[in-house]
Amino acid sequence: MTMSAGWYLRRLSRMGPREVGGRLADAARRRRWRSVRPDCPGVTGARFTAVLPAGAIAAVPPDAAKRLVAEADRLMDGHAVFFGVDRDDLADPDWWHDPKTGRRAPWGYAFDVPYRNEDAVGDIKQIWELSRHQYLTVLAGAYALTGDERYAERVAAHLRSWWAGNAPLRGVHWTSGIELGIRLLSWVWIRRLLDGWPGAAGLFEDNPVALNQIWHHQRWLAAFPSRGSSANNHVVAEAAGQFAAACAFGWFPSSARWRADALRSLERHLRGNTFGSGLNRELATEYHGLVLELGLAAVAEADAAGVPVPASVRLTLLRMTDALAAVVDDRLRPPRQGDADDGHGLVVDGAGTDRWASLLATGDAVFGRLAWWPAVTGTDVRTPLLAALVRPYAKDATAPAVDRPADRPAHFADAGMTILRGPAGIWCRCDGGPHGFLSIAAHAHADALSVEVRQDGVDVLADPGTFCYHGQPAWRRYFRSTLAHNTLQLDGGDQSVSGGPFLWTRHARSRVLVADTSGAADGGTARWCAEHDGYRPSTHRRQVELTAAGQELRVVDEVRGPRRAVRLAFHLGPTITAELEGNRAVLTWTRDGEDRSAALDLPGQLDWREHRGESGPPLGWYSPGFGRKEPATTLVGSGFADGTAEFTTVLRFHG
Repeated sequence: MTMSAGWYLRRLSRMGPREVGGRLADAARRRRWRSVRPDCPGVTGARFTAVLPAGAIAAVPPDAAKRLVAEADRLMDGHAVFFGVDRDDLADPDWWHDPKTGRRAPWGYAFDVPYRNEDAVGDIKQIWELSRHQYLTVLAGAYALTGDERYAERVAAHLRSWWAGNAPLRGVHWTSGIELGIRLLSWVWIRRLLDGWPGAAGLFEDNPVALNQIWHHQRWLAAFPSRGSSANNHVVAEAAGQFAAACAFGWFPSSARWRADALRSLERHLRGNTFGSGLNRELATEYHGLVLELGLAAVAEADAAGVPVPASVRLTLLRMTDALAAVVDDRLRPPRQGDADDGHGLVVDGAGTDRWASLLATGDAVFGRLAWWPAVTGTDVRTPLLAALVRPYAKDATAPAVDRPADRPAHFADAGMTILRGPAGIWCRCDGGPHGFLSIAAHAHADALSVEVRQDGVDVLADPGTFCYHGQPAWRRYFRSTLAHNTLQLDGGDQSVSGGPFLWTRHARSRVLVADTSGAADGGTARWCAEHDGYRPSTHRRQVELTAAGQELRVVDEVRGPRRAVRLAFHLGPTITAELEGNRAVLTWTRDGEDRSAALDLPGQLDWREHRGESGPPLGWYSPGFGRKEPATTLVGSGFADGTAEFTTVLRFHG
């Protein structure tokens, strides 16, 4: 995908004067850097002191250690899966090769590489992911747990290969700040986990090649921060990686300045990316997880190095953790809202470790759990390692006193998210919030007033997910469209107007009118109502009621305005089987060996059709993770609304 002149004009229209000035300065700096490439200043007497405290490795639960070592052994055999693509070349990887398309990214000055153009480069996510070096933190963790030097030697061989093949400012791995930031964080943890290996110092602080790479990474991040309308999770990753490296690898003349600047940026953007309620402003749940991981990792480096951090940093992370505990369902699954690309801040766990349980376990260790938090039964490696470094909130004399929620929050007014809970594990997310973050809302979907319904963690009415970013524009458009969500579409268009794969030029405005979340949990009825203006001059208003006694969810859609074509979509989870007859669908599925069912009574004014696994155009899909999609049933009702029209849908759970 190459960006057209029209895209650049649309993108420019979403910037303010300060951002335009900053980007012009960035462009001038890139031109200068093409011909002026300074050498890393000389470093003598460097030592790595940010080691794990005694007992940290011994505190790792045995089953979590077993999963990590099993994952490391698969990596040692050369096997890994990235975004649905099986790779068997990890014994000696080609850092610029995309196994999905078979293409290889071109060599050259980094800022000349057209990384958005899949025809020229390949799938950039496939190429970048390996070079985040998070699989190397897994191998380093296996060394720390077992003392087996094979893991350390493989890590060293791959780092030396990467450093030799990716000279500063050459090629695709020097084009994006988030990649450099996460890579630096990985290098810090690799060095920490290899500390007992005799070759660790020779790989890092006594290695001029490593020092040169670390210095150039930090110089790049100091020069080219994400700014303005792009200051989302990317800038947090850049600041966290820069800060971590400047704390743990503080061996350079500029280290103190880089550390101070990165900490200021981290504090500012953690606050800026987070609502007062604790939810992430991008309204894309996986980025809530990414930012929380990055923030916790940064605080760990600060505490390990004895660097004070502003109280607001820990307070923001505390609120994010409480918010996560509040919104997950009975199986600790959070909402599937907005974009998701399987991005992690720090990986030291094997396959089968629950990301969200891990974050809540770390939150418990650092901040302390509240009485209403859900129970966390799984184990992980990351929690005891971070907990060994991070000073507990209750023991931090600089931490401000904070009133944490006495009861489980269900309505997050600033984020427009409301969670309705009922008996038998019924969980319903209602969306009446802003259309994403900042002027471009890069990771938003056109999902105003959508609902997401589960029972015991099973997607019944599902958010289909994301699937892809670059290279497949038709699929990118579909998964972020209004039709791809459990909401109502008018005249075949989206509620918000897209200007590109990470750009919205007009944002639907939603407002919540009613959010009474107490009823269903107490045997009564919980209610939510909201409306949006994305289809001006028409207005779409939706009311949702969850009644405990009948395990019934009632959705009433009201359209006011001139005659418009209507499509109402309900996307079923991939494990749900549907039998549609007229305007009634019988839904069946199995959970833990038990047969479950529900009836979905659909508005009779609309003509209902079942869609599954269609590609021309896309409809009837579910993406369980980035790069992966599978057929799932979507029910679409078509008709018209004229004046004021109401469409009532009722979902009844059986048993």
